[in-house]
Amino acid sequence: MAWYDSDSWATAAFAPHLSTIVITLLVAVVLPILLHQFVYKRATPTTLPSFLLLGPSGAGKTAFLTLTERRAVAAAPTHTSTSPLTIQALLPDSFTPESAHFRSPGDPAYERARRFLLVDTPGHGKLRHFATGQLVNPTHVCGIVFVVDAASVAEEAGLNEAAEYLHDVLLSLQKRYTNAKTSKGPREIPVLVAANKLDLFTALPPHLVKIALEKAVSDVRKSRAKGLKDSGVAMGGEDDGVDEEREWLGGGGEGPFEFRQMDEVGTSVVVKGGNVLGGDGADVRGWLEWIAEQL
Repeated sequence: MAWYDSDSWATAAFAPHLSTIVITLLVAVVLPILLHQFVYKRATPTTLPSFLLLGPSGAGKTAFLTLTERRAVAAAPTHTSTSPLTIQALLPDSFTPESAHFRSPGDPAYERARRFLLVDTPGHGKLRHFATGQLVNPTHVCGIVFVVDAASVAEEAGLNEAAEYLHDVLLSLQKRYTNAKTSKGPREIPVLVAANKLDLFTALPPHLVKIALEKAVSDVRKSRAKGLKDSGVAMGGEDDGVDEEREWLGGGGEGPFEFRQMDEVGTSVVVKGGNVLGGDGADVRGWLEWIAEQL
């Protein structure tokens, strides 16, 4: 039986039968819906991008969290955090996400791009395991906001505490890059050092905060390397040089540490000033601009 015969399948498919009309309508209506659902789920992320709030206790992490959540002019008084807290935040209208510059504000995709998660972690030394646990497998983390007290780092005690914590954070990101099993390397996770409390008279300006932290991190790096070497000699180890190299932050081990050395391991570090509290209200525009660049 040829395809052009009156009782062939081709003739029946194009004949004005009720079954043919029903099947055609089902395909015309259901197929676009199924394709839309498949493409929409593939193109739309199911998990919002996250930003980790790290830093010493009392630096202003929780205050920045509440300010971002409530979208107020000034943050409300807060207490020292003892457990992590995650909120869903919305980028203010005056900031445009980097991934949505070509979209109009009325586009639903534009509104989705403005949403992100902000994860506040305790800064106390005994509670920093909450932060280190997030850094083990930062699947959805697209940035780290390391908050420091710009007035506290002007003193030796506050500077050393911030530098030790920052050293450990950067070293974790470096190990994540160097231990990657592919030549491409893992996705980059930038770091913003948010110099808070610039409204205080004793606060250091951002460029001096950067210089002070780089020098202090260099000192931490030297003391950690010396401690590893001394412990290896005491135990009679033969791989002391390899262990020391793995624990060495920055490139090569020569010269002082600088934040730009982290670019080689997929971690850009920038320092921006601001203040969450203050008599004239909050000023965190530089921090929000940085967050918008990562979205």
